[in-house]
Amino acid sequence: MTEHIDDNRLTEDLRYRFEYISKFINFTSNDISSLNTFAPIALPLIPVVVDAVYRKLFQFDVTKNFFILRNDGFDGQLKDHQSLTLESAQMTYRRDMLSGYLKRLLLQQQWTDDFLQYLSRVGKMHTNKNGAQSINVDYIHINATLSYIETHLIDIVCVTENLDDKTKKDYLIK
Repeated sequence: MTEHIDDNRLTEDLRYRFEYISKFINFTSNDISSLNTFAPIALPLIPVVVDAVYRKLFQFDVTKNFFILRNDGFDGQLKDHQSLTLESAQMTYRRDMLSGYLKRLLLQQQWTDDFLQYLSRVGKMHTNKNGAQSINVDYIHINATLSYIETHLIDIVCVTENLDDKTKKDYLIK
């Protein structure tokens, strides 16, 4: 039987949207527990993952171009496309933000409405929905970046020697 999903509530009710997405991808409280259990393994590797992400984003002009735009919270001097490096202040700021985001995902024990608001704010700050007209990252780039991060996290699980096969399977397969 087809379950009815209220399209209007998806855009207006954050908890409803989370519950729908959770059902769609079979995301449960067990997955949150798995993230929390995986955290001690992954947290020390977050700087490596974040650096890999930004190196990847710098490989393409279409994604690098977003980093010459002013984003929420950064008040420093912006570098132009030619002088922008991974060590530029605006990139250090962005790496710190992505690191904090990944840490929160791994450590958050209860996905409360406040946490869902945080996730929503992070998503909106990459669009013009948060009032920032300068940055509007197309979904294709967000999706590619999140997929790239997921691949790195899967690799971490696969190469961690002190995890038995059952634990690896529990982390990776629903």
